[in-house]
Amino acid sequence: MHHRRRLVTVLAATVLGAGMLAGCAGGDGWSGPRTAPTPIGVLGAGFVEPSATPSPEATIVPQPGSWDGVRPSPGYRVVLLVAGDDRPTKALVSAVRQWADDEDVDLRTVVADDDLVGGIVAATAMHPDLVVSAGNDLVDPLATVTASHLDQQFLVVGAEVAEPTANVTAVDWSGASFRGEGLGASSTYDPASFTADRCGTAVRAGVAAVLHGLTGIVVWIA
Repeated sequence: MHHRRRLVTVLAATVLGAGMLAGCAGGDGWSGPRTAPTPIGVLGAGFVEPSATPSPEATIVPQPGSWDGVRPSPGYRVVLLVAGDDRPTKALVSAVRQWADDEDVDLRTVVADDDLVGGIVAATAMHPDLVVSAGNDLVDPLATVTASHLDQQFLVVGAEVAEPTANVTAVDWSGASFRGEGLGASSTYDPASFTADRCGTAVRAGVAAVLHGLTGIVVWIA
């Protein structure tokens, strides 16, 4: 499998800058007409209770592997939004890129270290099927920006927005779950918990939830 990969570095928090980045993305295919993406495969038993849809902001604890049969259709468009160069963030970035390689995802990367809000705006301006966030520094800006972009789906991996709107889904585990400055977390932060296997599992479980419309929740994995 292979995918097309582009890197965009955000340098200024301006709508003009975001528009320019979107224009660059549109120049190689993202702006053209396309069939809406659909999931391939179904969620396995134990991902959610079959008789109830999770309530907004709920936390679900799927059975391990219940997401394994789900993948996106080829050409699924994803922006990987990154802030930070710490080891957990690097592990998440590697996991997203590996998943994209495995599933023939069309992946673009926005590095938002110099301008967090501008990075989020630039990512949404590219109109991907999904924005995947990696890095605790993005949590507070995401809480501010995502409610103004309800037509864009976001997946936060290894952290969560404290009061997510329906378009923001998170995947957490014991050792992750950062919720922003000044807020408590569901577990003690442990950088060592961001292993390659756990990060890869988190990406797949979170994408499976989004593809099946289970959004605005926290997916808790072992």
